[in-house]
Amino acid sequence: MFTHVQLVQAVFLSMLLGGCAANQSQVAQNSQPAQATANKTSTVAASAATPRASALAPQAVLETVAEPASIAAGISIADASPLHNLDGSLSPNLQAYALEVSRVRNVPLNHVEALLKDAQYNATAARLMKPTGKRIRRSWTTYKNRFVEPVRINAGQTFWTENQAFLDATAKQYGVPASIIVAIIGVETVYGRITGDFRVLDALATLGFRYPDSTRPERSELFRNQLADLIQLDREQILDARAATGSFAGAMGLPQFMPGSLMRYAADGDNNGHIDLLNSKKDAIASVARFLRLHGWQPGLPVFAPATLPANAGQLVTGGLNPTLSWAQLTQEGAQILPANASAAQNSWTQHKLGVVDLADESQNRVEYRLGTPNFFAITHYNRSYFYATAVADLAKTLADRMGYGWP
Repeated sequence: MFTHVQLVQAVFLSMLLGGCAANQSQVAQNSQPAQATANKTSTVAASAATPRASALAPQAVLETVAEPASIAAGISIADASPLHNLDGSLSPNLQAYALEVSRVRNVPLNHVEALLKDAQYNATAARLMKPTGKRIRRSWTTYKNRFVEPVRINAGQTFWTENQAFLDATAKQYGVPASIIVAIIGVETVYGRITGDFRVLDALATLGFRYPDSTRPERSELFRNQLADLIQLDREQILDARAATGSFAGAMGLPQFMPGSLMRYAADGDNNGHIDLLNSKKDAIASVARFLRLHGWQPGLPVFAPATLPANAGQLVTGGLNPTLSWAQLTQEGAQILPANASAAQNSWTQHKLGVVDLADESQNRVEYRLGTPNFFAITHYNRSYFYATAVADLAKTLADRMGYGWP
């Protein structure tokens, strides 16, 4: 039987890679924070000599962030064999990978090779990622109670109070409410209490080349690409790949950003020329806001639409990370705006695509349905789970009520 910590760790990857499944809402409902929670507390900052991505001006927030080329070289072997030859040199598998990373990411080959030679197999990371073979029954109530609970609520209120001026400024700049930013950091790491002490270089190399499930090659490929991101960040002096630590899956700092997210979405919130997602609360706050805005957050929209859904709501669940239903389609099925909001000017959400969110309690044979706006689905890009995004929204509402802020 899993302890709480083991459960948090063992189910992480189904959400990180939940997009591989057809019905997103059913793939990752019991997932933990996708940026990767772990049960360790000591971590080295992901800091930068120069910022990869600075805080954006409001008009620049809608920019498109280019994805780097994927790394095709390299394969994973589902065993605990060493990553290197007996003499410490790279195996042909890792050498082929090093050559392609050097070519594709424009990093000197000797730099890539030196980091790969320093990477060590981490048996704990492999064990925590190994499938248990047991299906965990989905329970929205259990999941919500794990995150919308007194420790996170009280700590979130303190975090918000201590950082209120910067949170207000960030909310104004990006259009992402302070409550959402605070809730995500709370769900991910309890405001920095649980950030992980796995060496990221070892974790990514282990999961990239010794992933413990040979039936899912796309997962090891994802970690090889994250390892390439880490190597590139090291070359650009944005972090020290030998020192950076985080979760067993390689996520770092208060917001638990994977190397690729740090590279593409992090922000220098305190404008000091460094991005430090562990020690700079301003960097963490700005990075969460920037991530959400670049993944479709729409300023002024609620997370859930104030509407009643028809009796056949379950048939309207399409899953995935993007809403697909128009309000006209939903009204044809019987959806209605709540009476208290019938004449409200804030119903601009009806002009956007929407999605029905299913929150199942399998042990009790019941499902709660809500109507998600683009802002709900923006949160699912942070963690590919309807449970996660709903827990963030519910914690955010609780915190907003505590702080006397309005909730859309």
